[in-house]
Amino acid sequence: MIDFLIKSTLSLVVLLAVYHLALEKEKMHHFNRLYLLFSILFSFSIPFITIEVIQEVSSPEASQNIITMEGSSTAVLEDSTNYWLIAVWSLYTLLTLVLLLRFILNIIKLTARTKSNPTIDYKNSKLVLVQEETLPYTFLNSIFINETDYHHRKIEAELYTHELIHVSQRHTLDILFIETLKVIFWFNPIFIFYKKAIQLNHEFLADEKVVKSHNNVPFYQNLLLSKANANPTYYLASNLNYSVTKKRLIMMTKTTSPSRTVLKKLVLIPLFTGLTFLVCTKIVAQETKTTKKQEPSKTSNIFDDYYNNTTFKIKDEKGKVTTQKKYKELTPIEKKAIPSFIPKKEPLPTPEELLAILKKGASESIEIDIYDPKNQKVKKSEGETHNVSELTENPSYPEGMEKFYSFVAQNYKIPTQANLKGKIYVTFIVEVDGSLSDIKLLRDIGYGTGEEAVRVLKLSPKWNPGKVNGEAVRTMYSLPITIQSKI
Repeated sequence: MIDFLIKSTLSLVVLLAVYHLALEKEKMHHFNRLYLLFSILFSFSIPFITIEVIQEVSSPEASQNIITMEGSSTAVLEDSTNYWLIAVWSLYTLLTLVLLLRFILNIIKLTARTKSNPTIDYKNSKLVLVQEETLPYTFLNSIFINETDYHHRKIEAELYTHELIHVSQRHTLDILFIETLKVIFWFNPIFIFYKKAIQLNHEFLADEKVVKSHNNVPFYQNLLLSKANANPTYYLASNLNYSVTKKRLIMMTKTTSPSRTVLKKLVLIPLFTGLTFLVCTKIVAQETKTTKKQEPSKTSNIFDDYYNNTTFKIKDEKGKVTTQKKYKELTPIEKKAIPSFIPKKEPLPTPEELLAILKKGASESIEIDIYDPKNQKVKKSEGETHNVSELTENPSYPEGMEKFYSFVAQNYKIPTQANLKGKIYVTFIVEVDGSLSDIKLLRDIGYGTGEEAVRVLKLSPKWNPGKVNGEAVRTMYSLPITIQSKI
């Protein structure tokens, strides 16, 4: 929303500034009317346009989701409730409703005036005869005039012509459009200036028609000046004495060459194009391969290279070789059973000696016996609980721990307590079938945070159980949960 307001307002300010500097003083009022309306529509659409510019950058690949704790994970929960935002939206809604009510009441009042007063059909419009002293003004296809002045023929023909232009060119629709925007975006003053520019352009259009029809500029100018101090009418109506200033009087006698208008119109093409690229361009970084990018897999590459020419002979329970594999084909348990390539001596080899060993490579054939007692984990009696350090395979959430964190965050309800921050510690047992049992709260920070953690864990789907030598066992698991309230 903020991005929309910034981009649209920037576009509105630039286009209105161009209008005042280059277009307002030129006698091309129909084009200017379209320009002002199009500028608003263009500015509202420009935030939704994105032009991506790809820029290559060199960056090493970063390892993600690194967990250094064995047998435990941390889920961080943050309260997303923002009461300042709620207060701002509530204030906006209240003021918008007040302005909308005022807007609707003015429309109803003008419509009621049309129905409650005598009307006369007049050249595709309707003359509404009102009792109060007022200058002619227009709303939609109705021209409101004083009844006494009408019957005594005190209203000049130029005034009828002026108001008929407002009717025939539907100037009221422009005003209703900009007023609707002012109701929605009441906090943005730029629409006040757009309304002034649009209304003044309406008067330029009406004045131009009067001058062409009656061909008496001095008389019409004096007529406008004589009516300039009359009482203002409804802000939704087009009225004769709007902004009777030097601008209107000068515009009546001004001429603009066709070549000048064409040139100024052509200049607007690069203006809109440049504004689009300025506001809508988004630089997208595209990483290129670098030497550092391979660093996260450096350890695995060392073993791949070291055992590149080695054939591993896998023994069964009876100590017989049953299959042969390359290093990449070994299971995690089989890799753990590979004899260490570091010599058992004191002191340990220096980095230079270790590098020489790695460069030399492993022998062509190595036997692996995962059933050798020294490679076996001791399985406890049936039903007893194992710690993570006693397992050959740790328990895990089926879709990965990131999905488990998301599950906890989505289901955990943070108490409405200000400045609530701290850690909750819980333990549970991952059963042989993957279900969670014996959920215990070791420590909480009060306000029901621990009880809520226990409730959420009871909703958890089944896990993949921990294993010892490929057999599922009951496993004790711990989980810290960090609470961070934004209230």
